[in-house]
Amino acid sequence: MTRSSHKGNHRSRKKRITFMLAPVVAAGVAVPLMYSAGAATPSEVSRDCAEDAATLENCEFVDVQVKRNNLGPNKRVSTPSNNCGSTTEREKSFGVATSVTRFITLEDGFVADAESKLGNSFFEIGAKFNTTEFNLTRDDKGTGFDFTLPGTVMPDHIGFFMWSEKRTDVSGFLKATYKEEQNGQKVFFSPKEGGTSVHVFYPQLLKNGAPDGRLWIRNVKCGTPEAEEFQDSPQSAEIAELRAESQQPGFNKGGANVTDVEVPLSEIPAP
Repeated sequence: MTRSSHKGNHRSRKKRITFMLAPVVAAGVAVPLMYSAGAATPSEVSRDCAEDAATLENCEFVDVQVKRNNLGPNKRVSTPSNNCGSTTEREKSFGVATSVTRFITLEDGFVADAESKLGNSFFEIGAKFNTTEFNLTRDDKGTGFDFTLPGTVMPDHIGFFMWSEKRTDVSGFLKATYKEEQNGQKVFFSPKEGGTSVHVFYPQLLKNGAPDGRLWIRNVKCGTPEAEEFQDSPQSAEIAELRAESQQPGFNKGGANVTDVEVPLSEIPAP
């Protein structure tokens, strides 16, 4: 959201963006009161809510849309096993571990503390969508798994386990109520009323309390570009560790040099 550049009772910290609406005003478009000088901008609403600002009477997340069974990022959850140069399979026990927690995307990367007004609102929305069919992690404490799982590393391949958590994606907007009026009103929104750019991802849980999602073993052909990060070199371990936290190709999306085999979720023990 933006605001007009006409003069009024500015808060000094907002002067830096008053130029943004100059083309809109020139075009003769009417600007609502909440966009006028002195009113809270969407960025300020987002920041104030995230910081639980003293100027706020309340801040809440208003849900607009919900999508179940949304798969999260694909990440490596075990140490790679190198079977390069071998002509036989290798059976190996892998240590498999990860954690899941409620994840929030606000403007400019702001994150709300669980004890804030907004954090409490996220918990309440999570409770709203927590059902017998979809058990959700509603707070920021999270859960996870850490266990040993046997796996087969193919000849001349590097093997490791991959994971993608299953989430309920609730999107909507922030509604902030300030203690003092700003240009005649107390309620402001981010990004706008009815918007859907604020996302809260609630991890879905299995009946035993373990994270729901997709777990698979991935075999990458040695000597290929896809295997470069795992090849023996002074930096290979560091690179592989960094890549473990980054986005990787999804299940069966790695290309001709990558073989994926899904693991039944029944193999995941209760936390």
